[in-house]
Amino acid sequence: MKASILTIGDEILIGQIVDTNSAFISQQLGSLGVVVEEMRSVGDVKSEITRALDALFAVSDLVVITGGLGPTKDDITKHTLAEYFGASRMVVHQPTLQHVTAWLTSRGISVGPLNEAQALVPDVCEVMMNAVGTAPGMWFERNSHVIARSEEQATWQSQAIDSGSPHLKVAVSLPGVPYEMEYLVVNELLPRVKKRFALGRVFHKNIITTNIAESKLAEVIAEWESALPQHLRLAYLPSFAGVKLRLSCYNADQIPALEADVAARIQQLQALIPQHIVGFDDDTLESVIGKLLKAKNATLATAESCTGGRVAAMVASVPGASAYYKGSVVAYANEAKVNLLGVAESDLKAHGAVSREVVEQMATGARRTLHTDYAIATSGTAGPDGGTPQKPVGTVWIAVATPQKVASQMLQLGNNRERTTLRAAVH
Repeated sequence: MKASILTIGDEILIGQIVDTNSAFISQQLGSLGVVVEEMRSVGDVKSEITRALDALFAVSDLVVITGGLGPTKDDITKHTLAEYFGASRMVVHQPTLQHVTAWLTSRGISVGPLNEAQALVPDVCEVMMNAVGTAPGMWFERNSHVIARSEEQATWQSQAIDSGSPHLKVAVSLPGVPYEMEYLVVNELLPRVKKRFALGRVFHKNIITTNIAESKLAEVIAEWESALPQHLRLAYLPSFAGVKLRLSCYNADQIPALEADVAARIQQLQALIPQHIVGFDDDTLESVIGKLLKAKNATLATAESCTGGRVAAMVASVPGASAYYKGSVVAYANEAKVNLLGVAESDLKAHGAVSREVVEQMATGARRTLHTDYAIATSGTAGPDGGTPQKPVGTVWIAVATPQKVASQMLQLGNNRERTTLRAAVH
């Protein structure tokens, strides 16, 4: 089964907001084995929406649409879809009206005509109740020959009719607000897709690597990759945290045998890059570190200068981190390093804040102050100013204090401030 994603809104096209909805929808559909063929963004213009639907239905069985469902006049998706699918009228969906009224009243907001209009839906759609917002989702479906509209559609229209078995084509319209969209995808869209479409079984296995560049990783595992069978597809998914390797098999019929084969191949991979594999599937660097600390019944503190709290945010993002993470000292100024972490003023004068001596004292000071087994510290020159020939912009020192010793390392992370702080936190 193939799907496409259409986002609607001028705010996306002008870069006012970042489209994260498409990534979430694609991931969720992929978990069912649905292949996303295309993603598009169009403005709040009826002709653009219609033209995009024509093109996407030519290659997809399902088009998932987000945006343009609010109470304001520029939100035209609902009325465009009503015309596109041949609705004869708009009708009040009473459960939605009751929900909108109760939802707004509970927040002390009076219900106006624009709010009530959100309960109006085309008479040809199936309503998907939005329990976390006011705009309902809508499910439209037709056989392929019914919704063919343009010359671009003529080919697949005639093919469907000639075959004698026109395909089911579905458009689903969802709110653009991310948490509302996510709720509807998980609770309404995915269950319907499972019921209405014949889905092949899908298998994914993620291998989480770090501290190796994508090009180098591909070089090291080239022979292993070449030996993969045709039914196993390997994808490289790079990020600042590392490269995720994803093994996928679509239309898998023998899952237990496939899992055993993949496990054996991962063992071979671990022999090739043992120092770079940190976890599998939904693991992250911070969640793996959390598991190790829990297993050791150990605690952690952080002391940050150039990263400004990013290490703390990563560690604390893991549910249950309070079991091992005690807190952070963001000591940006030298006086904070002295007063809060016990860094010697003489070392700051002699070596500077960006030095082995200072970052190691920051780590031991955080461990002492917060009474933990381990502590991580960072100090660097993120730029764009402050660099010297001896310590150019992008120079970062990282230290880790343990009950036995302190280890430290200097990194050169480039001259972009945002990327330097992010890379430092990941390291």
